[in-house]
Amino acid sequence: MKRLALFLITVLLIYVIYFDLNHGTLPVVKDQVIEAKSSIETSLPFFEKEVRPGETVLSVVERKLDGPLPVSISDVVTDFKILNNGLKPEELKSGQTYRFPDYGTND
Repeated sequence: MKRLALFLITVLLIYVIYFDLNHGTLPVVKDQVIEAKSSIETSLPFFEKEVRPGETVLSVVERKLDGPLPVSISDVVTDFKILNNGLKPEELKSGQTYRFPDYGTND
C-alpha cells in the first residue's frame, strides 16, 4: 500500500511539474505599448541648442544670458524638465539638441 501511494504521489508530482513548465500557473499579462505624442505647448520662452561635451543646463543658460541666473536653480531644472518631456538635466548627451528656458526675454 505504501508503494502504491508513493507511486501515485510521484506521478502527480511529475504531472504538476510538466504542466507548470508547459502551461504555467500564473496568468500571463501582456505589456501594452502605449505611444503618446504630445506637442509641447507651453508659455515658457525657450531656445534650442546642441549640447557640446562638458556643458550643463546651467552653463548653457548662463552663457545665453551672459551673466548670472535671474531665477533659482530649481526653477531652471523644473523648466528644463517641462520643455524636454521630463528629461533630467543629468541625462544630457553631447551632440543632441535640447530646449533650454530663455530667461532673457522675460525682462
